[in-house]
Order: sequence, then structure tokens, then C-alpha cells
Amino acid sequence: MSSIGNPFRSTFKYLQRQAHENPTIFFAIIIGAVGPVAVVTVPPIRRSFGWVPTERIPSTFPLPDRPREQVTGYDD
Repeated sequence: MSSIGNPFRSTFKYLQRQAHENPTIFFAIIIGAVGPVAVVTVPPIRRSFGWVPTERIPSTFPLPDRPREQVTGYDD
């Protein structure tokens, strides 16, 4: 049977052979294929379990709401 007749059967046979002969390449392909799927499916699943994003870390230090005192000597 040629690969033109049933491409899915030949693809499955190829992947099965690669899983036995080159398992590192096979599993790298599988993990690489799962990544984009996880980007779409994981966030809604996390939200359904009640996950809430944490508060963002401040990127600046808030200055006090008072006049600044002049530092003299080693008063720090």
C-alpha cells in the first residue's frame, strides 16, 4: 500500500518506528506539539479551579507624601 492511499496510516507507522529507534526525537516532537495546545487550554482550566493572578510587583518605590529632610553628616 502506498503512502498516497492512506497518509494517516503511514504517519502512525512512521511515528511508531521513530518512538522505538529515536525516542528522544520522538518525545521532543510530542512535547513540542503539546506546547501550543497548552497555551490555549490551560488558562481557562486554571480559572475554573479558582486561580486568581497575584498582585503585580511594584516597579518603583513610592515616595513619602511629606517634605524631604536635608541629611547632614552620617545620619542615614
